[in-house]
Amino acid sequence: MERELLLEIGCEELPASWLTPLAGQLAERLTARLREFRLASDAEAETHATPRRLAAVVPRIAERQSDHEELVSGPPAAAAFRDGQPTPAALGFARKYGVEVAALERVTTPKGEYLAYRARHRGRAAADILPDVLAATLRDLSFPKQMRWDAWIDDGRGELLFGRPIRWLLFLYGGRVVPFTIRRSPLAQSASVQDVRSGAVTHGHRLLAVSGRAGRAVKVRSFQDYKARLAEHFVILARRERQDRLVRELELHARRLGGRVHASAHASAGPLAEVADLVEYPSVVAGTYSAEFLQLPQEVLTTTMIHHQHYFPVVDDRGRLMPAFLAVTNIEVDNTRKIAVNSERVLTARLRDARFFWDADRATRLEDRLDRLDTVRFHRALGSYRDKARRLERLAATVAESLGAPEAAADAARAGLLAKTDLTTDMVREFTELQGTMGGIYAREQGEPDPVWRAIYHHYQPASIDADAEPSRESLGSAAAVWAAVSVADKLDSVVGLFGAGERPTGTRDPFAIRRQVQGVLKVLVDLPEVTGLTAAVDVGPLLAGAAAGYPDGTLAEFDEDLQTFVRDRVKYVFQQRGFRPEEIEAVLGATGVALAPLDLRHRLEALAGMRGSQDFAALAVLFKRVKNIAREVSPVPQPAYEARLDRSRLVEPAEQALLQAFDRVAPAMREAVAARHYRKAMAEAATLRPAVDRFFTEVFVMVEDAALRASRLMLMVSVRDLVLEVADISQLGGA
Repeated sequence: MERELLLEIGCEELPASWLTPLAGQLAERLTARLREFRLASDAEAETHATPRRLAAVVPRIAERQSDHEELVSGPPAAAAFRDGQPTPAALGFARKYGVEVAALERVTTPKGEYLAYRARHRGRAAADILPDVLAATLRDLSFPKQMRWDAWIDDGRGELLFGRPIRWLLFLYGGRVVPFTIRRSPLAQSASVQDVRSGAVTHGHRLLAVSGRAGRAVKVRSFQDYKARLAEHFVILARRERQDRLVRELELHARRLGGRVHASAHASAGPLAEVADLVEYPSVVAGTYSAEFLQLPQEVLTTTMIHHQHYFPVVDDRGRLMPAFLAVTNIEVDNTRKIAVNSERVLTARLRDARFFWDADRATRLEDRLDRLDTVRFHRALGSYRDKARRLERLAATVAESLGAPEAAADAARAGLLAKTDLTTDMVREFTELQGTMGGIYAREQGEPDPVWRAIYHHYQPASIDADAEPSRESLGSAAAVWAAVSVADKLDSVVGLFGAGERPTGTRDPFAIRRQVQGVLKVLVDLPEVTGLTAAVDVGPLLAGAAAGYPDGTLAEFDEDLQTFVRDRVKYVFQQRGFRPEEIEAVLGATGVALAPLDLRHRLEALAGMRGSQDFAALAVLFKRVKNIAREVSPVPQPAYEARLDRSRLVEPAEQALLQAFDRVAPAMREAVAARHYRKAMAEAATLRPAVDRFFTEVFVMVEDAALRASRLMLMVSVRDLVLEVADISQLGGA
């Protein structure tokens, strides 16, 4: 018979950003441990997280472990018998497991033949095993920061670290409590701090209750009962349900104010996603602020409300901010006005500060702030942000020319010079989220050209590698090329400098976000036509060298080879995230002489992905492995250098002649298509070689004894190989 497993770990308040990852971890770790302890279920674990609890339910788990069979190796067979009689080694091994020597088996291993005993273990009752499962699961959960809270469990590993102190455990199997105890050290014990023992109770909202005291213990028997009782006690367990309730409440209050919720609330990283994990029972309160604050830039207002106060701005039908906001509380509100007044008081104080900063900062022009950048350190080994501004002025202009937009070089240089000056403003010191954004706004206020201020405004973007990541072509307008140059220059300067200074990312550490900055460069270059209208396929290598040239001699350590490898790995990651298969990426990166030019690689990948459905192309990919294997001793070159070594007079077999004719027909068309970056056409031409290559392998033996004939046939294979490699190494595609 199978029974339900229900687990709830009641904690002190967990940070909102932890909840979604923790719910995923709990499902993964619990499932893995159940499988390890042979209690695997065909039903998936369902997990939930609120600020005060992590919960999991597995609908069906067997009452007993599955039986287990284990083959235990003993002494070598050669040492187990002498003159046909068992030696003390064999007798001792058999005695250890309580069997006769005749019951032992002989098994052959890479090290030779050994005696072995096949031990069969009957599964134990699930109720006896589940405490071990929970102990291992608690150990498995990882947190951004762990706490020592004077707790330990009896699993032989001692102290239990956890993200927050655990206050209660609900642990039921088939409706019955599974005994489990988290011990507290004697020094931590008090009247209110005791061992945490599993039970059949959960706890409701810490402030709300239908009857009795808030947060009181509530007895439950099953998951359905658990959900229902929590709902009765003002805890909405499912995150989606909390979010849906929040959306309904926000829309209702916004309509009452005559507007709607600001669009940023619904963004994937917006306040809605975070606030739903800050509360167990969301309610909404509406507030207002003075209309005079609407003179501040919209970015300042929304940042103050969203990032600092977790409030939701309200806009009118035309998308303009209204002097109103919506605040979320964790209680069902009776006196909404009292809470609204307190929220308004806090927000007004923040906005007064922002207005003061706004007025004070505009009194100084951005170029007059350049000298102040000497007081802001970029990196201990790389100087100040004033040094970085000088490098960006030069590098942004160089990048603009590399992107095929020399007319944008002057504006790119100006934007690069001023891009970091807002780091010295009071507004950015207080509202660090507005770096770059305020620089662009201040540049606009002081009359900088549209391409310059927009490039500064957006130069920290893109923040992700998604194709639709901001900024869009519409938001950039005439500044698209200038922005691309400044954005790429800023990121390249940081990556090259930090990499050369020894700040290299590891699997668990990347404090300077070098991965994100490299990916930002690649995203700009991959989507260059869509975002800027430019079509240059820019090689990352020369851009890196150009960025390195901006540093004084001796500043950077040796980094070229490692950085190229790192960038290459990021290229693979970006394209995998775009949906291309790993073997497709390896194929285009394996093309002869291919540059690390993201846009060119994208065109090749799109063509390759589109051709995989072609039967001729798929068959050619399989045959191409044979071509490469035969020609493997001859290194490929980017041009048809081997064709001159073909002694065509020796290739008289019909299959040889057919392949030569196909090659002569396809090669010019393929090379013309490659030169024009029409890779789909080039691959379609390559696919037409398939019948001739197939016939060649069927009728011709390459490695004949005649040295001259063998050389000519080998050169024919080399020529076919190098021709196809000009597009992609399609042997990587397997069966295509």
